[in-house]
Amino acid sequence: MKKEETNINSRKHSATVQRASRSLYLMPHTLYLNFIFYILYLILGSSCHYPRPDLEDGKLGAKTRDSLAYLYERHYTWNTNLEVQEDSVTIACLPVKDCYNTLYKGDRVVVAEFAIHPTDSVDSVWVKLAHSQEVQGWLREKDMIRAFVPTDSISQAIYLFSDTHASYFIVIFALFVAAWLFRAFRRKQLQMVYFNDIDSVYPLLLCLLLAFSATVYESMQVFVPETWQHFYFNPTLSPFKVPFVLSVFLMSLWLFVIVLLAVLDDLFRQLSPEAAVFYLLGLASCCIFCYFFFILTTHIYIGYLFIAVFVWVFFRKLRSSLAASRYRCGNCGQKIGAKGVCPHCGAINE
Repeated sequence: MKKEETNINSRKHSATVQRASRSLYLMPHTLYLNFIFYILYLILGSSCHYPRPDLEDGKLGAKTRDSLAYLYERHYTWNTNLEVQEDSVTIACLPVKDCYNTLYKGDRVVVAEFAIHPTDSVDSVWVKLAHSQEVQGWLREKDMIRAFVPTDSISQAIYLFSDTHASYFIVIFALFVAAWLFRAFRRKQLQMVYFNDIDSVYPLLLCLLLAFSATVYESMQVFVPETWQHFYFNPTLSPFKVPFVLSVFLMSLWLFVIVLLAVLDDLFRQLSPEAAVFYLLGLASCCIFCYFFFILTTHIYIGYLFIAVFVWVFFRKLRSSLAASRYRCGNCGQKIGAKGVCPHCGAINE
């Protein structure tokens, strides 16, 4: 009986090894990376400035021609809707002297008229804003841009993030420090991006994408600020039919969302929910640090050197990751670096 049981177990092990050998496969490139490279290829034919309309077209009426001229010179035009963001704004009821109207936070206005005052040493461009038929008035363009935001939800999101990103950083960094102290108190190891990382290149790629987005954003502020201002007043989420630099920026944001999904998928498959939450806090802190670091360094031009080093570090890790996990065991499904005995279950893969 023992001899028969031994033969049966031997046949079972042999069948397992055969199944492992048959199911052994070379890991394919992930859909995420293929999608990233394909989309980056699609956006290579754009420019860095919005194309100006042909104002000499005889089909355009005089008012339409003036409206388009203002749109591409000032980035907004007649009937542009704006919302007050400051606590209160005072507008002058010109030409009546010493007559003013007050607008409060949340009030919406529409651009009604433009006027040029060449003798004004502060700002020669004045804009007439209409809140209602009774409440109208004039304001310097500089004050209008500071106190008002377009009513479009994308523009308001840009304004909110630009106005409060420092506080977001402080809150998330404080949460990460608290989590780190809690884990240290319980004497458990804390996993972080790149250092003691999970078996995935996506967290590092996520940080790289945010660093790249910050570099592109600050490059627009330095070299083509009018392109960003036009986008601010006329936003879109589509990376097509916009200047090249905006295509790159918007695509990097979309890729950030895609890679974030890949990170969450890998993270919750490899770690417990508790460890995954702590890892996400650390990842958020790393991403925000990358954002601020590259915003500050790109402004003084050395950020381009740092982003090149970051790309080199990422591809180096990608290469080592692919070399270390070229195969999967046909028996247990774990990643292995070479054919032979699986270090996880002991099955032989040929």
